[in-house]
Amino acid sequence: AYSVPGRGYSEYRLAGFSSWLQNHITDADSWRKIRPCLADSEICPKLNSEFVNADQFFAAHISPIQSGCCKPPTICGYQFVNPTVWSNPTNTIADPDCTIWNDDPSQLCYNCDACKAGLLGNLRKEWRKANLILILTVVVLIWVYVIACSAYKNAQTEQLFQRYKQGWA
Repeated sequence: AYSVPGRGYSEYRLAGFSSWLQNHITDADSWRKIRPCLADSEICPKLNSEFVNADQFFAAHISPIQSGCCKPPTICGYQFVNPTVWSNPTNTIADPDCTIWNDDPSQLCYNCDACKAGLLGNLRKEWRKANLILILTVVVLIWVYVIACSAYKNAQTEQLFQRYKQGWA
């Protein structure tokens, strides 16, 4: 994630992710399957109902997918109309994504590298949550295992003492 001066959200670039993950998710075959799912989702249209003006939108902390797929890169110099409609770019040669951006709700920036990077950013965020849950689960399982082993050993020791008291040892 790269912070944008004067904005609450960050922008994403593919360079920030491992090459294996980039190649696996963003190759033409995979992206051809992912892109329609993003376009059919309510990720971008939801922004229009949440943010009425530019000040609200620019101060918002939007998700990586929304940052990459629903708006053009800030460097392009597009003017805000609403969260999914932007006009009059001032610097279309600054980034290849600047020429890919389209106000059509089925297009937006779904073919942009920023959208692919936003998806990877979202995956990274979700994987961190999953890793935390997995680590906590392993710690709990180890704790239960140690208690169970201790209880089993104590039960065997008690049984040995009972045999000794009865004269079997």
